Amino acid sequence: MIGTNEKVAAIVEKYDGNCDSLISILQDVQSEYHYLSEDAVREVAGLLGLPLIQVYGVATFFKAFSLEPRGKHIVSVCMGTACHVRNAQSVLDEVERKLGIGVGETTQDMEYTLETVNCLGACALGPIVVVDDKYNSQMSSRKVKKILGK
Repeated sequence: MIGTNEKVAAIVEKYDGNCDSLISILQDVQSEYHYLSEDAVREVAGLLGLPLIQVYGVATFFKAFSLEPRGKHIVSVCMGTACHVRNAQSVLDEVERKLGIGVGETTQDMEYTLETVNCLGACALGPIVVVDDKYNSQMSSRKVKKILGK
């Protein structure tokens, strides 16, 4: 099995060690491990010859990156105004109940991470729940079981 350093090195090599590809490199590392570990961030900085603070700056600036382990499946519930007035809170409550976690948490089996977002840009279809980049529109508490398989 390839160790963390070798996997990270292979990802950096895929981008020819080009520091202009830092965001893409971090995306690929996160995709591999479901988060950016301290060791992985240090490895990327070292391989690219960048200051560690610069790599951490990028990793913490973008909401898409996580420095904490995340589940295999990311569940995002839109809480924007249009979704909120269409009962998004009850949908969120049901997702929390089904998964047994709160917003910002990951299930113990590392299968699901739950988050809320302010707007997904599909206001006419709200409430919206996104699971692994699949948009589920006009959600209700009853539909939660179907999209989570629980």
